[in-house]
Amino acid sequence: MSDPHNNEQTVQDPSLGDILRRTKGLTGEQVAQALEYQRANGVRFGEAVVALGMAHPEDVIWALSQQFHYPYNPVSDRTLNEELVVANSPFDENVEAFRDLRTQLIMSVMGAEDRRSALAIVSADVGEGKTFIAANLATAFSQLPGRTLLIDADLRTPRLHEVFGLEASVGLSGILAGRTEPNVIKPVGHLPNLYLLPAGTQPPNPAELLHRASFSLLLRELLSKFDNVLIDTPAASHGPDARIIATHCGAAMVVARKRESKTADMQSLIKHLTKSKVKMAGVLVNEF
Repeated sequence: MSDPHNNEQTVQDPSLGDILRRTKGLTGEQVAQALEYQRANGVRFGEAVVALGMAHPEDVIWALSQQFHYPYNPVSDRTLNEELVVANSPFDENVEAFRDLRTQLIMSVMGAEDRRSALAIVSADVGEGKTFIAANLATAFSQLPGRTLLIDADLRTPRLHEVFGLEASVGLSGILAGRTEPNVIKPVGHLPNLYLLPAGTQPPNPAELLHRASFSLLLRELLSKFDNVLIDTPAASHGPDARIIATHCGAAMVVARKRESKTADMQSLIKHLTKSKVKMAGVLVNEF
């Protein structure tokens, strides 16, 4: 095996022109024309290529994502659910809110190595967008270095397997029931750093399963293997599940929907969580 430190060749990231030549069939002459247009008009190379009709804006965005190692699902190959806005439209202005939220969570409840926590995403009632937020926030985390795991702990009305288009016959419920199930954590296509642990078979006793100490042990093990762990939960109106999950995680973020969530229900949920000494990451008002 050769020593990379003694190798005189330096591996460099390809230029935008190289990527477009390889994937979109641009010729060397076309790249030269685009470079000349770029110099003459003081624009970016991607803008020059589009202006000369050599590529579509979507092609340039995709090439940029490859150049900067940024997971992106182009329109021409879009198989992910339309709810996954962070994956489908990562350069949209509205998606910037998820990146800002990601930064705040890293700096508050998820970043410290000596007290790392999984993050439970909770809401007082159904229809407040909790699963939508969990899926897109996990996608935003997966666009950073490291591995992100999203767990569907909604053992009553699980939906994340549908959002990501993954099979869900085995999952969290089986693990908590003591069954050994292979390949239970599933990679998400197009998003190489994102993994999903589905809810699995819907059990008749979800609250009792979630109360088990094995859930805390499982989370401890997963936190040692993944850089970020986020958990979707059932609405608090379904019962105590969300509060149980948040206690196991150690940290929680409450999701509310603008003009729909009831203040009294949210206050009650937050009161119960703080009594359990759960670190509160705050309340996110969903406007999507």
